[in-house]
Amino acid sequence: MAGHEIPEPADRKQVADPRSEPRTVEEARPACDPAFRHGVVVGFDGSTSSERALAYAIGMAGRSGSGLIIVHVANRLPTTVWAGCEPPVFVDVPDHRTEVLGLELACADYLSDVPWVLVERGGDICHELEEVGREYSADAIVVGSTHGIVGRIFGSVAGRLARRAQRPVIVIP
Repeated sequence: MAGHEIPEPADRKQVADPRSEPRTVEEARPACDPAFRHGVVVGFDGSTSSERALAYAIGMAGRSGSGLIIVHVANRLPTTVWAGCEPPVFVDVPDHRTEVLGLELACADYLSDVPWVLVERGGDICHELEEVGREYSADAIVVGSTHGIVGRIFGSVAGRLARRAQRPVIVIP
């Protein structure tokens, strides 16, 4: 039909502009909210130790009058375990836990006194917590301690983070 146009769906998003130049990861990631600059970063996965770390971080953010940056790091597994590949290749495992945690946190009364944001990342927990801390110029990173055989064998997140972080790390038992 001449003169008849099929309208584009209203919810269609353009994935990439073919005329644009590629950007680095730092340029591609949106800038953080200035209200949370110099806030408190806390690693949270819903475990008992991370709940204790969250409680401490809430109190710390409230006392300092800053925001709380709650970070959930989604699972990332090496495919070398499955495929026997030579180079280390990582696969993002679907993790709907962040959505569930976000809903739980949004309904929590104990978070009503402090401004907070939930950030989801994928990758190494230590690296991602430090990266979020750098992006937000965080005053501290709060994590729960690891209780179990996995932490003893592979090293705890808290221990690895305390050794390599560029800002104070508070480990809650």
